Amino acid sequence: MTKTNDGLMARRQAAVAQGVGQIHPIFTERAENATVWDVEGREYIDFAGGIAVLNTGHLHPKVKAAVAAQLEAFSHTCFMVLGYESYIEVCEKLNHLVPGDFAKKTALFTSGSEAVENAVKVARAYTKRAGVIAFTSGYHGRTIAALALTGKVAPYSKGMGLMSANVFRAEFPCEMHGVSEDDAMASIERIFKNDAEPADIAAIILEPVQGEGGFYAVTPSFMKRLRELCDAHGIVLIADEVQTGAGRTGTFFAMEQMGVAADITTFAKSIAGGFPLSGITGKTEVMDAVTAGGLGGTYGGSPIACAAALAVIEVFEEEQLLARANEVGNKLKSALTDMQAKYPQIADVRGLGAMIAIELMEDGEPAPQYSGKILAEARSRGLILLSCGTYGNVIRVLVPLTAPDAQIDAGLAIMDSTFQAVFK
Repeated sequence: MTKTNDGLMARRQAAVAQGVGQIHPIFTERAENATVWDVEGREYIDFAGGIAVLNTGHLHPKVKAAVAAQLEAFSHTCFMVLGYESYIEVCEKLNHLVPGDFAKKTALFTSGSEAVENAVKVARAYTKRAGVIAFTSGYHGRTIAALALTGKVAPYSKGMGLMSANVFRAEFPCEMHGVSEDDAMASIERIFKNDAEPADIAAIILEPVQGEGGFYAVTPSFMKRLRELCDAHGIVLIADEVQTGAGRTGTFFAMEQMGVAADITTFAKSIAGGFPLSGITGKTEVMDAVTAGGLGGTYGGSPIACAAALAVIEVFEEEQLLARANEVGNKLKSALTDMQAKYPQIADVRGLGAMIAIELMEDGEPAPQYSGKILAEARSRGLILLSCGTYGNVIRVLVPLTAPDAQIDAGLAIMDSTFQAVFK
């Protein structure tokens, strides 16, 4: 029987829980680098990258080879039962790659949410405090404690009731939406005055560039103020680099561009080129606050995922993908800025490295009514895009850094024709 997208969608609706969303009603047959083919044989340019997971592209040959070699040896032992060198080697690499001029240690997990929750666990163990400050519009995952940190109810926690206590919400600095850096810092001081004194706060967590929140980047000046505040009160600063990490912003971690280092850094997504791996890297004295057995997980630091991660790090070095991220970002921003001049609905073009987004506004207000139309129209023309943002009015581009220029140009041409069709 010939498979079709409609047929598989019908099966999906009958078998898969409603809570598991799907942005595009197509089903993948195969993929390579920045190209995806669906079950009907149609070809798409992938500007989504599995939501920032495929910085090295679909099935990079070096990653494939590393995984195949690992499968010839063993697939699983659970590192907490029988260790293996690749786990240690990934930790050594991350201890070097994560910014900060201090001794570091790393622990590996499976998902970004796990990394975030374990970062909070470590901070609580180190400080002997329970409170955490997170920011409006931040996204930190879908597990129960991560949901408490995530600054958006719908769709992530809609209908689930109140999340875990001891989380306090500060304002994320975003000049475009009327929140200055002074406003953001003042909101933290209000928490200290009204909700919890600094001695109750274990950690402050934020994304250097908000992902699901809309690709808003903090400035080095704001991060410096946050670092000084944490130092003054003995608070652990956690940089959530799940989406920004593994080279997307033009440095391996976005915090390298911020002038200060976090005490704990989370990573996941692109670190293993499509295989599930996450982790946290932090100051040795902070990381070692948790006693043996307090961190881990059955599949955490899977030998297959570790093999993939080591290959990804090699690919970044051999193919100079950090420089490539900046080249791709400049290409995207240049073309999208030209489009902004043609389409008044494009209010802003922004991003660090190749983490690029446009924001849609109309009559001075967010214009989410265009987002779904843009995604559908682009898809009909052979391009996969994603939206994001607190108001759902941001279109983001997360094309693999390994995509050739000609394919990126083709994707940008589709974006232009899509805007022309949608904004007419």
